[in-house]
Amino acid sequence: MDKQADRFDVIIVGGGHVGLTLALALVQSARGIRIGLVDRRPLSVPRDNRASAIAAGVRRIFEALGVWPSMAAASQPINAMRITDSGQGDISRPLFLSFEGDVAPGEPFAHMVPNSVSAQALLDAVSPQVEVIAPATFTAFAAGDGLGRLTLGDGRVLEAPLVVAADGGQSALRGMAGIGVTGHDYRQTGLVTTIAHELAHDGVAYEHFRPAGPFASLPLPGNRSSLVWTERSEDAGRFLAMDDAALAQEIEAAMGSTLGAVSIEEKLQGFPLRLQIARDFVAPRLALVGDAAHVVHPIAGQGLNLGLKDVAALAEVVVEAIRLGLDHGSDDVLARYQAWRRLDTTAMAAMTDTLNRLFSNDVAPVRAVRDVGLGLVDRAAPLKAALIRTASGLGSSGPKLLSGLPI
Repeated sequence: MDKQADRFDVIIVGGGHVGLTLALALVQSARGIRIGLVDRRPLSVPRDNRASAIAAGVRRIFEALGVWPSMAAASQPINAMRITDSGQGDISRPLFLSFEGDVAPGEPFAHMVPNSVSAQALLDAVSPQVEVIAPATFTAFAAGDGLGRLTLGDGRVLEAPLVVAADGGQSALRGMAGIGVTGHDYRQTGLVTTIAHELAHDGVAYEHFRPAGPFASLPLPGNRSSLVWTERSEDAGRFLAMDDAALAQEIEAAMGSTLGAVSIEEKLQGFPLRLQIARDFVAPRLALVGDAAHVVHPIAGQGLNLGLKDVAALAEVVVEAIRLGLDHGSDDVLARYQAWRRLDTTAMAAMTDTLNRLFSNDVAPVRAVRDVGLGLVDRAAPLKAALIRTASGLGSSGPKLLSGLPI
């Protein structure tokens, strides 16, 4: 063994929500485990006001790990969802589909949680229990002799039976492992901001399908909402260049004045959208989680939730292997993780891709078919309940953490 190498049980590359949650799940479930958390930037709380929709199953992960109480006070339950559709230039926005937000009495299918709040809760819980190596760059990854080895920019070598790539959609670690990706560019840009508005949202989320893509308004505490909407990439620059007053007018018009007059609280940001799935979620001594494994369209708000489901599955197979005295980074253990997550991820990617293709157009016959379909779903109570349960991340065969149970 290289005398300069520093040995860990698991090395996690990436200190975002997914990496932090995995680190916390492992240190709480495997007594005495040594975790190294590597990130190219100092670990800190995001300074923006963006928020994420945390599905009920994922909320139960946070409950099981003891961090949900720190998030709950600043969160907003989604009590209902209203889905509308219109063509270019249409004034009316007929309601085609509505969901009440409970997966069980008094239990919403999702909460909106500010990213800064959830990051702070995770950092506070994780930092005393893991070894943070940040800011740090790495120049090489190799696997052999039962270990994964990470070479840092300063020459230091870290090694562990398992290395986890949680370093995002452009994952350098995935590339070093030779794992390719498949997918396509949507030629769309996701626009994100936070607004204040005149009227109360009553915990209702709105998703309005327009020819360029969906326009979603997601409730935050108080008379505030998080907006996530899709524009054609060639048109997005026009919105990004607007001053706050002009942007507020555009947003109010797009919302049909549903929430009255609006004002901008957070600078509008734009992100190119694409579908990207790793050809493999594992390689020798390496597992991919979160955006390193999959990037999907935000049309269903499932990106972060998918990553946290990865955490629940990977943590469970790793902890079970450790308790049995097995090699927790072996091919067999990683194959179980990949099999557990591949089907769910592929199904969600296909669903979001199909929805985007179906709704991001203004072809009259297509609109007629989809609106009839929405209306039929709205009248089919069992189907609506099944859709809500799927979106909530709940399932009898899922990892224990998704049911709020300790590993």
